[in-house]
Amino acid sequence: MSSMNMNAVFPSFSSKLATIEDKVMKIQEGNDTLRNELIEAYQPFIKKVTSKVCSQYIDRTMDEFSVGLFAFNEAIDQYQEGQGSRFLSFADMVIRRRVIDYIRKEVRQNRLIYLQPDEEDEEGRVEDSYAEQKAALDHYEEKIQAETRMFEIEEYQKLLKKFGLNFKVLSKHCPKHVDARENAKEIARLLTENEELSQFLMEKKQLPIKDLLNMVSCSRKTIERNRKYIIAVSLIYLGEFQALKSYIQP
Repeated sequence: MSSMNMNAVFPSFSSKLATIEDKVMKIQEGNDTLRNELIEAYQPFIKKVTSKVCSQYIDRTMDEFSVGLFAFNEAIDQYQEGQGSRFLSFADMVIRRRVIDYIRKEVRQNRLIYLQPDEEDEEGRVEDSYAEQKAALDHYEEKIQAETRMFEIEEYQKLLKKFGLNFKVLSKHCPKHVDARENAKEIARLLTENEELSQFLMEKKQLPIKDLLNMVSCSRKTIERNRKYIIAVSLIYLGEFQALKSYIQP
């Protein structure tokens, strides 16, 4: 949506600040009035994202909307201009994750509350009801997990694209030997645990090879040969793609 269209949708929210990213930076500097205005103006956006995650219309009276609202506010506090995405894309991701976490929590609680078979049983009918409920909740949680994984894959692909990478390229540059892959993963982990090196990677779109050589025992040639794979693994850590981390764990 262009800035002109945004002003048309939210006419009372027009200001001298050029972009929503500018507004977020001002809020992070302590402008609470602007924070309240931004949250109020983007409630339709929050409802839309929340409704999409829940596969049903969500209005302002529902708990899921409150979760989305808090997530949008969290996104305002956590957003960093140099992280490679626009604010609304980042906010979309945070809202989705928080709402999915909320749904998962509700599913677990429902299991504890509702999935207790009655002591009395009539010809197996109580046991059948219990089994059906458990199967339904298991299926629903699997669906949520699958949706989370698909969402993370889409966001991960967008992030890879900013580095000139895609799955086809990675398949060609994935180390063939297990030891080499694990070594590359360890380099990526060390990189992402260092805030300065992580920032260098996200801003320059390059590996800080010179600094990495001071942290690992392998050669420059090894790092350069596995450069694309190391970057790809680093982005999973830095993007906090929880569902995708299972693919890179030892």
